[in-house]
Amino acid sequence: MTPRKTKNLRMPTQPSEPLRVVNPDAAAIDVHSEVHWVCVPSDRDPQPVQKFGSFTVDLEAIADFLARCRITTVVMESTGVYWIPLYELLERRGFRVLLIDPRKARRLEGRPKTDRLDCQWLQRLHAFGLLAGAFRPPDQIVELRTYLRQRQMLLTYAAVHIQHMQKALEQMNVKLTEVVSDITGATGTRIITAILEGVRDTQVLANMRDCRCKNDVETIAKALQGNWRAEHLFTLKQAVDLYGFYHQQIAACEGKIEAQLGAFADRSGGKPLRPKPGGRRTVNAPGFDARTLLYRFSGVDLTVIEGIESTTALVILSEIGYDLSRFPSVKHFTSWLGLCPNRKISAGKVKSSHVRPGTNRVAQALRLAARSLHSSKSALGAFLRRLKSRMGKAQAITATAHKLARLVYAVLKNGTEYVRKGLEEYETQYRERLIRNFQRKARELGFTLVPAVPPG
Repeated sequence: MTPRKTKNLRMPTQPSEPLRVVNPDAAAIDVHSEVHWVCVPSDRDPQPVQKFGSFTVDLEAIADFLARCRITTVVMESTGVYWIPLYELLERRGFRVLLIDPRKARRLEGRPKTDRLDCQWLQRLHAFGLLAGAFRPPDQIVELRTYLRQRQMLLTYAAVHIQHMQKALEQMNVKLTEVVSDITGATGTRIITAILEGVRDTQVLANMRDCRCKNDVETIAKALQGNWRAEHLFTLKQAVDLYGFYHQQIAACEGKIEAQLGAFADRSGGKPLRPKPGGRRTVNAPGFDARTLLYRFSGVDLTVIEGIESTTALVILSEIGYDLSRFPSVKHFTSWLGLCPNRKISAGKVKSSHVRPGTNRVAQALRLAARSLHSSKSALGAFLRRLKSRMGKAQAITATAHKLARLVYAVLKNGTEYVRKGLEEYETQYRERLIRNFQRKARELGFTLVPAVPPG
């Protein structure tokens, strides 16, 4: 078998030179929940390493100490959420703050590890320019992102109480979940509300079904015969009340999101938003016109890309914003998302090419968008189905999410309008590419590929 050709991944040879100080005014902070260790260059203070508390007055003292030592840039690790108040205060005081992944600054094995040594190690690495700051959008985007993450957390909490409803119904042997696809839908909500109001006639309850329900009245009536014990009814009522309360909080959170989106400058340039065929509204879709507000906010319409609905576009733009200048190329963007292969080569052999593990919210949203393309009559749908048959479902979804990320980058970076490609056009291009590959392989083996003449 002909050995597979691998790309030459050798680094270009560079003249060896000693490390030089790139950031002479650099400091480092080792962040903890109760104390912060601060290290400045040794020529700036008789005690270059000092220990501070974590109260607000202590954070102000840290900023004063850094200013007195003529520090301009500070590096810190992303430790839990303890770094956020200090980061925001230092930025407000005019320092350039770099947030780094703790894995990027691991100490050498066998060396002693203390808080004092850790902040000195970070300061040394930052002074030599060996640390790269993590991506963090502007404050206005951060505020929008916080509201959206809060909404997602509330949806998660509300979903738990749906499970509590199902458990209470099963304990009463009321098989509503078996005859209704969603107990929080139109049919399920009406029936559960009536049960809590004291209705026990199964025919009356079954007649509350929505006209779109697949099961008939008789089937639903049989499923609603149960054991109406008081403790299970009380548990059901508590779950319903909590579910309703969380949705009240979600509505309040959506009001904040809508107001924040409306506060951004209009970047659409007065161009009208093209109408999009109305599809089925998903259960957790925002209760406001997110598509129009996102178009004003970013100047482009991401929902024209197959698989990306307004909810997905809201997650993407709230996490990264509309300015992608921090990512020099699309490869940097997909690498930050963790959607490109992380190749590990040793002795000329590829040991691993799995994607980098991580919980990037944009990558998760793009994977969900890719999953929804399974039955799509588009080029992206055909791409997903072809890869699923060749490499499996999980890898195909990741590869399709990578393609979606490249499309999102192109639309946001260049402001170009996405042009949909149909299924037939994609299949034609794929067939032509296969023919070219077969012709090339035939030439390499000394043969000529001739198309077959159709019979008759």
